[in-house]
Amino acid sequence: MKKYLVNEIFLSLQGEGYWMGTPMVFLRFSGCNLRCPFCDTDHSSSTPYTLDALVAAVSAAASSVRRVCLTGGEPALQVDAALLDALHAAGFAVHIETNGTRPLPPGIDWVTLSPKSDFVEAPSPALEAADEIKVVFIPGKTDAERWLAFPARHHFLQPCYSSETDSSNVSETVAYILAHPSWRLSLQTHRLLGIR
Repeated sequence: MKKYLVNEIFLSLQGEGYWMGTPMVFLRFSGCNLRCPFCDTDHSSSTPYTLDALVAAVSAAASSVRRVCLTGGEPALQVDAALLDALHAAGFAVHIETNGTRPLPPGIDWVTLSPKSDFVEAPSPALEAADEIKVVFIPGKTDAERWLAFPARHHFLQPCYSSETDSSNVSETVAYILAHPSWRLSLQTHRLLGIR
């Protein structure tokens, strides 16, 4: 029987991108195929769940919220059609935040592509399109022009936050967007609010 390796499950507000401020259950999977220098996830911590136990845990965390965000790590390493079907059957709209290096099973309601190949060695995106693309912005490293051409309904630049310096490059990101107004700003508002 398949086991899903999960880092944590919790209810909060979406802190980033198009759905910022929207209540969601976050299902954070363990493990990733990349090692980004600014990653804020502990990849070594995991709890195994069967499919039924995982859907029950998401439902228990949800209260009356009916959106679940699959994140990580890299959720595409574990997400499959059986999990999507079970979450939909439990009444959830399913979002995913992915680095895009792995194909996704069909049936995901909202796809957020957050590519990392500007910062680490990574294959080209396996996705042909996304609902939104959310690009971490570091001046001189982020190829924003390349990612603006990626087929997505919404294009966000997000200042890179460093937990080591407890700072981000907000002013540089804002200046870039003002000069390139096809982009929108995404901030990690959960950090600003002090929530998960």
